[in-house]
Order: sequence, then C-alpha cells, then structure tokens
Amino acid sequence: QVQLVESGGGSVQAGGSLRLSCGVFGNSMSSMAWFRQTPGKEREGVAGIFTRAGSSTWYADAVKGRFTISQNNAKNTLFLQMNSLTAEDTAMYYCAADPRNGITNAQKFIYWGQGTQVTVSS
Repeated sequence: QVQLVESGGGSVQAGGSLRLSCGVFGNSMSSMAWFRQTPGKEREGVAGIFTRAGSSTWYADAVKGRFTISQNNAKNTLFLQMNSLTAEDTAMYYCAADPRNGITNAQKFIYWGQGTQVTVSS
C-alpha cells in the first residue's frame, strides 16, 4: 500500500514563498511530480522528477525559474520550493508518484496525495 502525504500549503501574499512536502510511504517510486488544479480546470503539471534517472527534472513554463522540485537523499520525500508566487499560482496542489520511469501525464500516475491548498493574495 502506497500513501502520499502532502503538507506545506497555506496562504501567502504575492511575491512570497512556500515549500510543499510530500512523504511517500510504501514502495519506491521512479516518477514523481506536482500537479495543481483550480475549480473548473483540468489538473496541470507543475514540475516532476525522475528519481532513478539522475534525478532529472521537468517544469511547466509558467513556473520555470520560480519553482524548484527536489527530493531528500532517501528519495521518500518530495519537495516543491515555490518563490515569487503570484495570484495565478493559487490552486490545490497534488503530489503524484508512479513506480515506472518517465511518467509525466496526470492520467498515467497511479498514486496521488490528498492535495494541499495554496492561496496567493495580490
């Protein structure tokens, strides 16, 4: 049984920072990512990491240069450092994980966290 437990969401003013964490309990994962979703919109990829491929990463264009995805040495905790936040970053953020390498599509991730709300006020 794999569980993903997110934390670190909250409210912040525009220009501020937040750090999200996602604990992975269970089997080790090869693909991990953060997605976000606002009401009425599809879930969109924010950033991802391939834990067994030299920890290569990917980012959505909207967050490049502002967000950084990382993992701890044990590779059982995923982080998302979010800087220079704007109101457009307001969303529910979800952690996703999959034992297969190279997964980036939301429809293909097997495991999901419960989500953590990020609210940025302008």
